[in-house]
Amino acid sequence: MRIEVWSDVVCPWCYIGKRRLESALARFEHADEVEVVWRSFELDPNTPADAVGDLVEYLAAKYGGGRDGALAMMDRVAEVARADDLHYRFDIAQRSNTFDAHRLVHLAAAHGLQDKMKERLMKAYFTEGAAINEHATLIGLAGEVGLDAESATAMLGSAAYESEVRADESTARDLGITGVPFFVIDRAYGLSGAQPAEQLLAVMNEAWAASQSSVAEPTE
Repeated sequence: MRIEVWSDVVCPWCYIGKRRLESALARFEHADEVEVVWRSFELDPNTPADAVGDLVEYLAAKYGGGRDGALAMMDRVAEVARADDLHYRFDIAQRSNTFDAHRLVHLAAAHGLQDKMKERLMKAYFTEGAAINEHATLIGLAGEVGLDAESATAMLGSAAYESEVRADESTARDLGITGVPFFVIDRAYGLSGAQPAEQLLAVMNEAWAASQSSVAEPTE
């Protein structure tokens, strides 16, 4: 079974969705036969590549209500995250373009480290206030999960994996994905949003049963 997840590393609901997927997989009887693939999706591709700024101030300007209003909005999301043992620090989060972070996730995938890279990027953004559009930050995080710093540096200084990120985003459009997280199981089942682990598990069981039924069908 293949579970593809379209998400962005700066999407608060995507991190929650990741945790819930992990919880569902921990209870899925056939988890050792599941491949999870993280697909690229930029929430705000128009964010300047070199922009580094206070996320709360940006949201206050975008939605109104001032800094206190923006923090209150984020606190509501953080409260949901705490139930999944995630501790968001929106007060120190920095608005960042995520295109290069997605390229780094693709590099990590080529070395069998995709999930670790995705996790490290999300933790850095949501809990450590890291500017994940800065190459020095990305190279440091890559090293922490076991990627070679020279390989990460060379990749970020080139056009490597740009086409892969764009291909993920193009597929998202073809599938009608407009928001993330979005879970696609065997390209036959789709779930939008940070669904409860129980719901994810139910669909995984349904997809597994369907796949086994298909295998068992006699051929003419």
